[in-house]
Amino acid sequence: MRFNMIEGQFDALQTQLNSELEWLGLEVPDRDQQLLLAHLDLVLEANQCVNLTRITDPSEAVTLHIVDSLLLYRYFSASQEKTHLPFLDIGTGAGFPGIPLSIVSHKKGVLVDSTQKKIKEVSSFISTLRLGRQLETRAIRAEALSSNSTPNSTSKYGTVVARAVGQIATLLEYASPLLCKHGSLILSKGKLTDKEYDDGDYAAELLGMKNVSHETLSLPHDAGTRTILCYTKECPSRIKLPRRTGMAQHHPLIPKQ
Repeated sequence: MRFNMIEGQFDALQTQLNSELEWLGLEVPDRDQQLLLAHLDLVLEANQCVNLTRITDPSEAVTLHIVDSLLLYRYFSASQEKTHLPFLDIGTGAGFPGIPLSIVSHKKGVLVDSTQKKIKEVSSFISTLRLGRQLETRAIRAEALSSNSTPNSTSKYGTVVARAVGQIATLLEYASPLLCKHGSLILSKGKLTDKEYDDGDYAAELLGMKNVSHETLSLPHDAGTRTILCYTKECPSRIKLPRRTGMAQHHPLIPKQ
């Protein structure tokens, strides 16, 4: 496998990655570790032309992109085993967390982002990594994807993941019509206030969702903490979805002040 940006650093980066995966409690075969690093290499190379990430140091990116994405893996794996349906990555950016999750789990999924340039790059990454049988991409806003879903839609997802994008209440509203019954929305938040968390629980009740997990995890090397939240689809929404365009983002389902 050819490397560009991280050539000459590969052995050290794989040693770092292997150590951090062990810290996560994940046993990842050597071939999959190489794919994880190959994806990162492609991101750093493309980032010279298209703004995909502010993290340009390969060692830092191993922790803050690959390992940060795989913090979701335990919850993701449990959801996938329960539903056996494809997953959806909302706001995938450079392909995180969707590509690492798919590499390690070998599950099928759809990666969406509203920025056409980013999706073009991610599609290229998937082709280069030969993951086309597992992953597809769509340049579409999550709200528009939700609006195209119907109660009897056959294009339901077993898991929706989102990493550091949007407020909880907004993401719950996007995810609710897209999830099958007992499907899960898994979120990674860098900073989470009590208000956002409480607003999320309020929205979840209206949307037929239930918060089943709330855990704060630390990244290696004191690289920060992440709060991982998991919501499951328990019953139909109590409000008619979708609401008008822009409502979920600008007028989320939160308690009136």
